[in-house]
Amino acid sequence: QVQLVESGGGLVQAGDSLRLSCAASGRTFSSYNMGWFRQAPGKEREFVAAITWSNDITYDADSVKGRFTISRDNAKNTVYLQMNSLKPEDTAVYYCAAGLLSVGRALIRPNSYGYWGQGTQVTVSS
Repeated sequence: QVQLVESGGGLVQAGDSLRLSCAASGRTFSSYNMGWFRQAPGKEREFVAAITWSNDITYDADSVKGRFTISRDNAKNTVYLQMNSLKPEDTAVYYCAAGLLSVGRALIRPNSYGYWGQGTQVTVSS
C-alpha cells in the first residue's frame, strides 16, 4: 500500500519554472515505478514522465521533452518533476502515480499504476 501526496503547484508566468514533489508513504517506495500525469479541463489524463524503480530509465512525453525532468530520491520516498520553460498549455492538475508490475514503455499508460495522489494545480499565465 502506498499513499501519495503532491505539492509544489501554483500560478506562474510563461517561461517560469516549478518543481513538483510527490511524497510517498510506506517502506517499499523504492520498489515502485513512478509516473507523472496531468489533466486539463475537458481533456483526458495524459502522460508526462515516468521513472523506473531502479532509477535508471526515464520516459518523457514529446510535449515536455527537454523542458521537464523526472527524478526520485528513494531515501526520501519522494519523486520530483522539475518543470522549466513553462507554457500556458502546461496548465493542468498534475498527478503522481505508483505502480509495480509494468515495464518499459507500458509506463506511459495510466493503467500501469495502481496508486494515485490527489493532484496539484499548475497554472501558467501568458
